[in-house]
Amino acid sequence: MDHALLIGLIGLVALVLLIAIRIPVAYSMILVGAIGIVVLDGSAILLSQLKDLAWAQFSIYDLSVVPMFILMGNIATRAGLSLDLFRAANAWLGWMRGGVAMSAIAACAGFGSVCGSSLATASTMGQVALPELRRYRYKPSLATGTLAAGGVLGILIPPSVVLVVYAIIVEASITTMFIAAFIPGLIAVLAFLFTIAIYVRLRPDSGPPGDPVDRAEFIAATKAMAPVAAIFAIVIGGIYFGFFNPTPAAAIGVVLVLVLGLWRRAIGLEKLRLVLYDTAATSGMIFLILLGAELLKIFMSRGGVPQAAAEMLATSGLPPMAILLLLLVALIALGCLMDSLSMILLAIPFFWPVISVLDFGMPAEDLKVWFGILALVVVELGLITPPVGMNVFVINSLAPDVPMRETFLGVMPFFFAEIVRVALLVTFPALTLWLPALLMG
Repeated sequence: MDHALLIGLIGLVALVLLIAIRIPVAYSMILVGAIGIVVLDGSAILLSQLKDLAWAQFSIYDLSVVPMFILMGNIATRAGLSLDLFRAANAWLGWMRGGVAMSAIAACAGFGSVCGSSLATASTMGQVALPELRRYRYKPSLATGTLAAGGVLGILIPPSVVLVVYAIIVEASITTMFIAAFIPGLIAVLAFLFTIAIYVRLRPDSGPPGDPVDRAEFIAATKAMAPVAAIFAIVIGGIYFGFFNPTPAAAIGVVLVLVLGLWRRAIGLEKLRLVLYDTAATSGMIFLILLGAELLKIFMSRGGVPQAAAEMLATSGLPPMAILLLLLVALIALGCLMDSLSMILLAIPFFWPVISVLDFGMPAEDLKVWFGILALVVVELGLITPPVGMNVFVINSLAPDVPMRETFLGVMPFFFAEIVRVALLVTFPALTLWLPALLMG
């Protein structure tokens, strides 16, 4: 084995061990990447890279969309838009058996469309919907499992920060990725609703019907949701139909959500200060991970690890679809150890070179889009997969009286629904590629 390749593989093992002992992913990447570059090429090369590496990474125009969408999501959270969404969803669906849980899923999808963060969606909607689920005596496993699963909708339904980062890594169009995510996101929402319907049919006592609302409340709840729907239509619809690119769209979204919050007097100076602080903290964390990922990529490229992995799998004799499935299973396994953004930044620089040399019977640009959506769907699974399952931990912190085991049991039906969705997207790439082809020609 080549000396550089051996060092690269040792570095990869060291990275996994550091993450396993709970060293923050950003610091693990920076440490392994920096030491690896020094071992391979000396400290002078490392210092030369560090001279302009941060600027080269952070000055990318497309990355400006990340803090903007984070800011939009934080304002939406503080402005109480989640309550409006749940109220409207409950007016439409709450009267059915399992309807309150279905309302929570629908509200999670709506909030994810203006938030773009799975953890924020799970946390915010958990605070809103969990008291209602308790009031109607929903089985704890179904109540907490529904909210943990509903949170994953935030990672795929545009705008999605993780989707933006993936597009930048593989040099794909962010607009195309947003458009491609729409139908898979819609499938997820419908699959989760269908899962709840089956669950409560098999176990009627787990999800009793809610109280039907009168006509006045139905109209009032629907009207209250209208501004949120309008913001989504303007921001995402504007991107889909080519009126503006994602970065100005994010800026428009921030202004609209802020105006709505001020108009409702839900946002004051203190809340605005907290919003800006949270945005800065989250953005800083993401950019630090990006820096670590770039250092790691330099080290691994100099060690020849991605190239060796691509060559090994390309010459393995396995059909392209089998290799794809192996990589998707690996992403699920990684999801047991780390959060979604870190997973994408760590895995995609290794996985994409492998996928790019395989023949799936489609152009390279379509392959970027199709694989990206598949990767993000599988990353979603990591958020509800033991032993980490970040969304499960978030919801469990809101319901400390519910054992963690109960929440994981409650999330399992949704996990299997996600597996079915992955199978559909793998089998029928048109589910991902049809809408971008229609809207972008």
